[in-house]
Amino acid sequence: MPTQTEWESKVSNTLKAELKRKGVTYGQLVEKLADIGVEEKEINIANKLSRGKFSAAFLFQCLEAIGEREIRI
Repeated sequence: MPTQTEWESKVSNTLKAELKRKGVTYGQLVEKLADIGVEEKEINIANKLSRGKFSAAFLFQCLEAIGEREIRI
């Protein structure tokens, strides 16, 4: 059974992969999030993704911002 840290890493890597697949940098993600009314700083996004600790709401906001409607788990 995966540990909490392993789950967090899996989620973080999934979001990073979607950003890479779409060609979206963290800076661009900040702009795209702002377009949907979510204020984030680039450094905060980098920290969240490096730690793997962020809410499901943040994950969904990022996916919405980059126009991704489904992810493969």
